[in-house]
Amino acid sequence: MPRKTIDSILQSSIRTNKILSVAVIALMAVNVFMIYSISNLKISQAPPATTTVPAANQSTSSGTLGGINTPLNASELAVINNAPLQYYETAGERLLNGTLTDEVLVSNAPQANALVLNGKPSIVYIGADSCIYCGENRWAMALALAKFGSFSALYKGYSSLGDGDVPTLYWKQYNITTQSDVSFGNYYSSNYLNFISADYESPITGGFQIQPLSFFLQKSPNSTYTSAISFMNSTGKFQGTPFSLWGGALVPGADAIVFGNTTPTSAASLPLSTMSHAQVLSQLKNFNDQFAWGEYAAADVYIAYACPSINNTAQVCQLPAIKRLELAVSTGK
Repeated sequence: MPRKTIDSILQSSIRTNKILSVAVIALMAVNVFMIYSISNLKISQAPPATTTVPAANQSTSSGTLGGINTPLNASELAVINNAPLQYYETAGERLLNGTLTDEVLVSNAPQANALVLNGKPSIVYIGADSCIYCGENRWAMALALAKFGSFSALYKGYSSLGDGDVPTLYWKQYNITTQSDVSFGNYYSSNYLNFISADYESPITGGFQIQPLSFFLQKSPNSTYTSAISFMNSTGKFQGTPFSLWGGALVPGADAIVFGNTTPTSAASLPLSTMSHAQVLSQLKNFNDQFAWGEYAAADVYIAYACPSINNTAQVCQLPAIKRLELAVSTGK
């Protein structure tokens, strides 16, 4: 869903179990049927990983930004890149049989044709470093992307102190002290898909901030990003962040609400906000609790959106649960 005040979302969920699902499904019922193919363009690469780490270990009375912009070490990165296929299968089965505790949306996504660059369909992501839903959902996005390729670097980050202060992954190091730029690019490679990412760099010592897509266009570093963001803007479906395209599916929001091993009842009780990156990665690695099952299930939904655009050629697309989810997101059955 587009990033909104967490209190209002969670309170609505308490009032009725159906309101949240209906609202999100309405947001995602987008009619986009188009071909958008661009050839002879180069996907921009993020700058070398030697970028100076700014403002590490900031802290305030209301929260912490400890270790922000620190790269994952090799063993931490392996949790994302080398996650067993069985985790995705088990989480997918839990999602399909209704035994997950957290909210993971299986939506009848619009079947748009892919944004093709240099012969490969694309994942396009637009977010904000201060956004709590971007922060929570990047874990699932990274797990999904890792089944089509791999990351050579990921960085420890947070949503803003005024918007959950949840630990997350950054695609690259951010200039977290300004609100004047956009972080373009990542350290991802794949034989199947392009990954085109852009996050608004807003001061995360405050609250959530975002800019219109016209701002992203103004800051675009090259024709590839101009084309990708122009495509996203042309849909007219930007309502907040995260906003993404997964192969043939436009997703105007997060596909899950997974904030820890207990279901939160308000913004003041998000289990994820009290966890360290090491704890998050440990739970994803061990795969034995509510949080891990929810994050892998959310990754499964993104995978199911993307697989048809590559004709199901990646190994993950052959998992029985993914095949069933593909049918669910394409037909609603």
